[in-house]
Amino acid sequence: MNMVTKTEQLAAATLNDPRWSAVVARDPAAEGTFFYSVKTTGIYCRPSCPSRPARPENVQFHLTATHAKRAGFRPCKRCQPNQPQLAEQQTTLITQLCRFIEKSEQAPNLHELAKHAGLSTYHLHRIFKAVTGVTPKAYATAHRAARVHVRLKRSHTVTEAIYDAGYHSNGHFYEKSNQILGMTPTNYRSGGSNTEIRFAIGQCSLGAILVAASKRGVCAIFLGDEPDGLIYDLQDRFPHAILIGSDAAFEQWMAKVVGFVEAPGIGLGLPLDVRGTAFQQRVWQALQEIPAGETVSYTDIAQRIGAPKSVRAVAGACAANTLAVAIPCHRVVRIDGGLSGYRWGVERKRALLAREEQAYPLKKIR
Repeated sequence: MNMVTKTEQLAAATLNDPRWSAVVARDPAAEGTFFYSVKTTGIYCRPSCPSRPARPENVQFHLTATHAKRAGFRPCKRCQPNQPQLAEQQTTLITQLCRFIEKSEQAPNLHELAKHAGLSTYHLHRIFKAVTGVTPKAYATAHRAARVHVRLKRSHTVTEAIYDAGYHSNGHFYEKSNQILGMTPTNYRSGGSNTEIRFAIGQCSLGAILVAASKRGVCAIFLGDEPDGLIYDLQDRFPHAILIGSDAAFEQWMAKVVGFVEAPGIGLGLPLDVRGTAFQQRVWQALQEIPAGETVSYTDIAQRIGAPKSVRAVAGACAANTLAVAIPCHRVVRIDGGLSGYRWGVERKRALLAREEQAYPLKKIR
């Protein structure tokens, strides 16, 4: 076999390998799936290496960096294939910054965080949001809110709990206490014992339905098979609240909710008492912007809120939703259009989507 024929065969083998197209495209999605080496230079690279692609007859593919190294190749100085992937490095860095925020007596500002990380404020802000789904400020605020929940249960006084959680004044906390706790700090500290929750139970085409509301608005819409199970769920969510059975005025709210569940396109027209973390609030807001008759993927929601790497966290926020249909997590499906889990049962999700598809035949995955 002459040299020309052997070269052509080597080139053809590389060109016919699907990994070669990833190398030519410098595809970041191929990161971690393979490495390639170049015989003429003696180096091995990542698929996304920015170096000019070598001649295909000089390229070999390797499953891991270790395999390439054992074959006698050294790591490329540009793409550094022997180092953790960039996404992994960024995740590690942001995790360290999150711990730094949590351990700080006072929430560090963006400049302090950037200095601690050795990055510019712009770059830090961008990758922090990409990894966590929220800005550094929102993360610090959410952590401080979580801390005050714990402190209110352990401290001798409300004031002590507020300062222990990192708030600099009572006034600053009380301005946001209703949003953070859903009630006054004193009521929360006593287990919500002075908080009134009105509720009613009825039936709809999806089975039993429970609607509950605080003074701020509808705080729960539960669906299920048995009314008793829905009441237990409500008691678990508000263990020390004063639960009040429906009156004539609240029955009107109940009727509106049932009508909305049967025909979501009409709109609810009632105030909502939405309680959740900063990230959950962003996800739920994005869900409320999905029109009836349309579906989106978890990946799409992650991209819409500016956190494309937080698909699992988006799924978690959907699962934490306690306002069925009002926050339409049933309109979120897998990227292939398949149905995934639903807090109130996949069959109810299927029924809701089928009903909306019939009412809005132009339904599509956006």
